[in-house]
Amino acid sequence: MPQGFSIGKLLTWIWLLILALSLNDLKADSLFVSANFMPDSLVNTDTPITPDTIISDTTLSSKKENDTISSSKKQRTVIEAQVSRKARDSIVQDLAARKVYLYGEAEVIYQDITLKAAFIEVDFNTNNVYATGIEDSIGKLIGNPEFAQGGQTFKAKKMSYNFDSQKGIIQQVITEDNQGFLHGKKVKKMEDNSINVLHGSYTTCNLEENPHFSFKFKKARVIPDNKIVTGPAYMEIEGVPTVLALPFGIFPNKSGQKSGIVIPTYGESKNRGFFLENGGYYWAINDYMDFQILGDIYSRGSWSLKPRFRYRKRYKYSGNFELGYGENIIGVKEAPDYSKTTDFRIRWTHSQDQKARPRSSFTANVNIVTSNYVKYNVVNVEDYLSNEFQSSVAYQTSWAGKYFLTANTSFRQNTKTHQIDVSLPELTFTVNRFYPLRKQGGKKRFYEDLSVSYSMNAKNSISTLDSLLFEPGNIEQNLQNGAIHKIPISLPAKVFKHFTLSNSINITDRMYSQSVDQYYIYDTIIDGSDTILPGLKTDTTQGFRNAFDFSFSSNLTTKVYGMLRFKKGPIRAIRHVFTPSIGFSYRPDFSSDFWGYYGTYIDADSNEVKYSKFSNSQYSSAYGSPPGQRSGAITFNFANNLEIKVPSKKDTITGMKKIVLIENLSISGNYDLAKDSLNMSYINVSGRTTLWKNFSIQYASKWDPYVLTDEGVRINKWVWDEYRTLLRWVNTSWNLSLNLKLGDKNFKKKEKPKEATENEWDEIQENLDDYVDWDIPWSLNINYNFQYLTKERYINNSRTIESNIVQTLGVSGQINITPKWKFSMRTGWDFTNNQLSYTSINIYRDLHCWEMRFNWVPIGPRQSWNFSINVKASILQDLKLNRKKDFRDI
Repeated sequence: MPQGFSIGKLLTWIWLLILALSLNDLKADSLFVSANFMPDSLVNTDTPITPDTIISDTTLSSKKENDTISSSKKQRTVIEAQVSRKARDSIVQDLAARKVYLYGEAEVIYQDITLKAAFIEVDFNTNNVYATGIEDSIGKLIGNPEFAQGGQTFKAKKMSYNFDSQKGIIQQVITEDNQGFLHGKKVKKMEDNSINVLHGSYTTCNLEENPHFSFKFKKARVIPDNKIVTGPAYMEIEGVPTVLALPFGIFPNKSGQKSGIVIPTYGESKNRGFFLENGGYYWAINDYMDFQILGDIYSRGSWSLKPRFRYRKRYKYSGNFELGYGENIIGVKEAPDYSKTTDFRIRWTHSQDQKARPRSSFTANVNIVTSNYVKYNVVNVEDYLSNEFQSSVAYQTSWAGKYFLTANTSFRQNTKTHQIDVSLPELTFTVNRFYPLRKQGGKKRFYEDLSVSYSMNAKNSISTLDSLLFEPGNIEQNLQNGAIHKIPISLPAKVFKHFTLSNSINITDRMYSQSVDQYYIYDTIIDGSDTILPGLKTDTTQGFRNAFDFSFSSNLTTKVYGMLRFKKGPIRAIRHVFTPSIGFSYRPDFSSDFWGYYGTYIDADSNEVKYSKFSNSQYSSAYGSPPGQRSGAITFNFANNLEIKVPSKKDTITGMKKIVLIENLSISGNYDLAKDSLNMSYINVSGRTTLWKNFSIQYASKWDPYVLTDEGVRINKWVWDEYRTLLRWVNTSWNLSLNLKLGDKNFKKKEKPKEATENEWDEIQENLDDYVDWDIPWSLNINYNFQYLTKERYINNSRTIESNIVQTLGVSGQINITPKWKFSMRTGWDFTNNQLSYTSINIYRDLHCWEMRFNWVPIGPRQSWNFSINVKASILQDLKLNRKKDFRDI
């Protein structure tokens, strides 16, 4: 026998040969290869366990008849899909026991089931899987099992699960269900994915150990995507049981919208009595729309209803329709301060996604309120501080990128003056500028730059008081309607290389369904029972009328640049841009009898008075009337711009920075050749500039070249001839605006802000007053506007100078006192009454799974305070404590 050879080695080689032959008919699978025989590089790889290796088990037997290998089939349970597993440390496979052991960040995946743990044991005899954590060097349990299936996730200390029955037993489990977390000492997962819990708790706090609050119970059943039902439950805060107990608990865990009752808040109001507020019902109609109706009721008779309907279809459209109707009773009926008002509000917003119909869109922004609605009902701050509310509904479409049609309805109201302006409907059609003489190819001629465009606007409008809108005859008396067409034709041309000559003809056509005739009655006329007093009378004539006018203008302009450079010093260059413009415009006299747009009458003083049949002191139309005076004016305008260049270290290319000193300083006026006197117009001087990017200055003044009489009447006499000065001052205005925004972003490198999702943005817009932005550590906004107006007036043959100063100041800011405390405020100063304007102070405390708010309006008609502590999660939104003093109680 050779040296080194033994019977033991021989038997080993024979056993390996038999094993290789028996596996020859099977698919190669790492399940039947012990990890002890595998190279290290293969231990940590993802190796699938195919169904073939689980369904049958081939055992070895020796047949004496022909000395061949046969297999006997043992009945096994069937796994219907591939099982894959991996581990960081090692995978040990026991062929005899048909078990696999995975150590270190182990993971097993089967269909929609994923199991992760520090240690996992898979038994293919029973198709059971067992997982647990392991202790580290200091005795801390790490790598606790995590089980996920169908959107459900479980975290536990120990866990066992059967692939066939789809049942499992989990010890010390934590599972997240929708917005809540379910804790249980022992949990049994059933085959229908429902869960039975023994000795557990429910909370929305995401702390796995010692949550801040929870509802404790003995038994519970979890129905996935439906509800959690518990037996008797009580609330525990910071591990301390409370008296808040329930005979049973039902917690919805269905993702998305859920219908249900909205629990009202209760309290007492000094002027309105005991109340229940914001109680009602929420109806989740489907995934695209919902409906909510809330109401308030007070023991002294006040009440209100607030239905809301929302709809949304992704990539199509979204909208929100709200109504508010209430009867507000303040005080008791016998008291002198008793008041009773009925108010309503209509709010509708609709927007269309641009992807839905790129060539057309439909939008709506309707906000109609009665004058006392914002006074007696809770609204956001912006609505409360506003006197004007505007509404519009519009449809826009286009063809070939050249033709545009807009149909809209608008409504504007002023709750202070009670004035309303309604346009119903208004139609606008425009055609983009086109060049009718332009040819394709060849050398372009100057006349090919001739351009034509077209616009049309038609509308019905009425302006009246809100209380008179629906009075009989009011609409017929105040309704204005008509249409206007405009066709501008222009031809620019280059002259002497550096000059631009612009010529244009403007054609306007007004269309009306009625016109007026005026006459004067000098004596009292008695016609039966009717008495007509002397005075100016107006008759309306129904019928289609055109009011056509046109004008011609030509303008010559150029730019002159001046540059002064310096080699040294803080200023390296001064650049001045001078833009002169001289033109001529002509318009015929459309008040002549040839056109028929004007009429005349003789007044009581025997003076002939000319009036327009479309717009005058007694009657106004939608688009006015053609001008009633011939004009042939020479116009001029001189504009200036001044800039400097200074050294800048930030500019690494040129090393210079441009600073604009004067954005624009212009002088303009005209001389009308068609007038018989007072040909020269007022001279207007205007200028503007911006300092430090947030401080703007605007200046305007008017100057007169003619002399005034002691009565303040202009006469045809030059100021130069009388006083040896070119112009006489008329008025001046200064406007200073400061808009200063400071924050931490001004002192650190800018980072790209986190974008909100569509749902988050909608929620922010609906709750602007409650929104807290933790991404801004601090900010300070200061808005200051100063306006100074001076003008001359003649009273009793005496010249006086009137001046008026208008100032507004607004300050708002916020600061994160700590990572959990936030302070914000808003105030301003009323310079007219020398007192603070609307002021609010807000304090917010982040309590992890809870939040605390304190809002205080210390002064003014909105004086109030509100304190609340509530759970953050919307699923438990009614778990809150609220105390307040309403502004209606002051």
